[in-house]
Amino acid sequence: MSERNHHDLGDAAPGDEGIDAQEPAHGARGYTLGLFLAALLTGASFWIASTDLIWGPAVPAGIIVLALAQMGVHLVFFLHITTGPDNTNNVLALAFGVLIVLLVVGGSVWVMTHLNHNMAMSPDAMMQHMR
Repeated sequence: MSERNHHDLGDAAPGDEGIDAQEPAHGARGYTLGLFLAALLTGASFWIASTDLIWGPAVPAGIIVLALAQMGVHLVFFLHITTGPDNTNNVLALAFGVLIVLLVVGGSVWVMTHLNHNMAMSPDAMMQHMR
């Protein structure tokens, strides 16, 4: 009987996997690159907010795009969330967390919108609405 190492089969405990040198966020160089990109995106968002070179109504859209890019930088370079087969559980956990946050925020906005609509009625309109 040949004895095989569990790493040869592709199953390993989190943090016990081998380091892939092809991964963009590899070691100190990856953290430095991530820090540089995050600082660059932060500076760009402050520049967009303070300049007159960008059309006024497009400023929020530009800041949203830069925020999404910065979330991507943090996920790849600092949290090491990639599309590799060993990260399936991490991606599923992240997706579930995003779903829960969207449900809580969306439900809260929905409840507050209906409360605002119902509280803005005059007392006579509220009495007719209750009948």
